[in-house]
Amino acid sequence: MRMRLDTLFGRLFGVLLLAIVLAHLLAFAWFFYYGPPPPPGPPPESSRPIEGGQGSAPPTDRPLRPRFGGPVVPLTFQLVFLIVAAWYGAKLLTRPIQRLSEAAERLSENLDSQPLDASGPREARQAAHTFNLMQQRIREQVQQRSRMLGAVSHDLRTPLSRLKLRLEQIDDPKLQNQMRQDLDDMIGMLDATLSYLHEQRTSEALQWMDVQALAESLSENAQDQGADVQVSGACAPLLVQPMALRSCINNLIDNALRYAGHASIVLEDQRHQLLIRVIDHGPGIAADKREAVFEPFFRLEGSRNRNSGGVGLGMTIAREAAERLGGQLSLEETPGGGLTAVIGLPRR
Repeated sequence: MRMRLDTLFGRLFGVLLLAIVLAHLLAFAWFFYYGPPPPPGPPPESSRPIEGGQGSAPPTDRPLRPRFGGPVVPLTFQLVFLIVAAWYGAKLLTRPIQRLSEAAERLSENLDSQPLDASGPREARQAAHTFNLMQQRIREQVQQRSRMLGAVSHDLRTPLSRLKLRLEQIDDPKLQNQMRQDLDDMIGMLDATLSYLHEQRTSEALQWMDVQALAESLSENAQDQGADVQVSGACAPLLVQPMALRSCINNLIDNALRYAGHASIVLEDQRHQLLIRVIDHGPGIAADKREAVFEPFFRLEGSRNRNSGGVGLGMTIAREAAERLGGQLSLEETPGGGLTAVIGLPRR
């Protein structure tokens, strides 16, 4: 099998081979110039002792041995060369994996992120090409699904509207109210589905935002509509996607108002993150159901059900918005009863 130098194996093998050859050449040169002297021969006539005197030492052309002679220096050269080759080889191996990992992280945050640069060894170029092709296919599938669901949701509005008009011809008031409630639920689910799809397609740039001002603005808007929403705490500006953060907090406020009739927003600024708590004192959610409520269209029985006005997408939208911001959303029990939604956003 012919080795190609544009492959990762070829480059790594070439670096190690070059390091080994250079290290051995240096070792041979060292021993050649500073090796042990040859065994002494018979002294020449001129150097024989005369009348009890001492003769002079025979001249030699070999350089004097250094202070640190022997194998220490050449072995040190070999060790240094091999360490450098191992470091560079490890860098060659990990660089494509690191680039692929960074691209995958960007893709998890934004499907429209920049494609991976197809450069480097052949294996890295092939991996980059495959990754970019996968990203394109995922984006096309998501867009196709959104278009299909959006078209279905939009086209269903017309027959539903006709059904609402025909309800007026039913003489039974009880049956009329029941059918009207069912139609309102269906229209509400369609609206929530379109909103959910819009949230998934939306891609924003990061901007510095006054989160405290946003929370106070949402509180004032709710109070103008007669709702009880209070804000406490303070925080410094944060680098976020404004629409995603607004959608996250707004959905949590709507959820608290729907089931408890009031909400409290508490801001807690920490060194590495910002905590936003949306607190209510309503019926709460059992501990074993708190993760399930983040599933699309999941509904709880009892006080938190369809009769309360929701369709099961608000918490899903809120969590996905928090994750797009690089944070997380969790649910806790409010001391004294109720539900507390905790948004943790990192400071970049």
